[in-house]
Amino acid sequence: MSSTIMFSPLFVRLSSSYFWYFAVIGLMAPYLAVFLDGRGFTSLEIGEILAVVTATKVFGPTLWAVLADKTGKQLSIIRLGAFLACFAFFFLFFLDGYWPLLISLALFSLFWTAILPQIEVLTLTSIRRSPKIYARIRLWGSIGFIAFAMLAGELIERYGAEVYIAIGMVILLGLFISSMQLTQRRLITVHQTSSESIFNKLYDYRFVMFFLAGLLLQISFGPLNNFFALYLRDLHYPAYAVGLMLGIGIIAEIIVFIFAGRLFQHFSLKSLLVFSLAISIVRWFLVASVGDIAWLLTVSQILHAFSFGLYHSASMQFLHRHFNHNQQNRGQAIYIGGVYGVGGAIGAYVTGLVWLDGQGGQLAFYIAAVAALIGTLFALLIPAKSTALLNR
Repeated sequence: MSSTIMFSPLFVRLSSSYFWYFAVIGLMAPYLAVFLDGRGFTSLEIGEILAVVTATKVFGPTLWAVLADKTGKQLSIIRLGAFLACFAFFFLFFLDGYWPLLISLALFSLFWTAILPQIEVLTLTSIRRSPKIYARIRLWGSIGFIAFAMLAGELIERYGAEVYIAIGMVILLGLFISSMQLTQRRLITVHQTSSESIFNKLYDYRFVMFFLAGLLLQISFGPLNNFFALYLRDLHYPAYAVGLMLGIGIIAEIIVFIFAGRLFQHFSLKSLLVFSLAISIVRWFLVASVGDIAWLLTVSQILHAFSFGLYHSASMQFLHRHFNHNQQNRGQAIYIGGVYGVGGAIGAYVTGLVWLDGQGGQLAFYIAAVAALIGTLFALLIPAKSTALLNR
């Protein structure tokens, strides 16, 4: 069954959507700060813009998910989000100044947030929740990230920061076109075995600890997701090092995605979540203290396999089992909005505050290590019975 799915048109369509969606992140995460720096903004202004853009993930996914749960039309929402995100990003060609850029980027992000929760639900439903198949589809997102992180770095070095906008338009058009190729399975309606509301699921102690752990982990990603290219520049690495280091991290992440299904068969979700967070503490400490030593920086990027790849796979399985079928879109959206939205905004803003045009770069990564440590403590408080082994 699994080999049939992996060579099917369904697999290709889903993989393509992940490729283009995460290609956007491959451009945005390392190079949005570079683009804004090229426009003459200070590190505090950059941090503010990145925080506002990230904050759209707080309420955006939930609004779209409520609509998806009520209508059952995840596919239409994916397509609408891709089109509107492309439209909003297009205005960057013509806008300048703090407020116009902030508004355009915030609108782009607001529409873009419509996509991922729906794709996650659509994928997990289509492949019958198989962790193995999900991991292999999701790894194409990693390939999209690495491909455009490296390509964008080379093009920006060669043609300047303004080429960032053209690259973004190419990616967003690819995302829209791929969304038009997706299909949605017609599901048979079944009676719910429980009338438990989503609020009971959200207030459940297990979910609260899981949510707080993810929130702290995402806060810890603030320096890497927003200022890593500037950090390496200040450490006098060559321009190609940004794409190279990001590529190393994503290759490691891809390997974990390939073998994630086997890990789920031998370890509980709780142990995998705790391990990923603990590894993140080590990772940020290495970047802060010995980031100027290339081979140790490379080791820290290899650890991305666990601090993101393994954690993401485990968290998606946790969410899919914690929420009922008709709560999936809202559950995904609340998690993504809260963790990636609130956590990402806090991480970006705090990093902007302490960065001081590069003088506080080391401090920012030490703060990230502390955030990951606190997140590890929350993950340890997740009851073990809520993270039972996957029987797949």
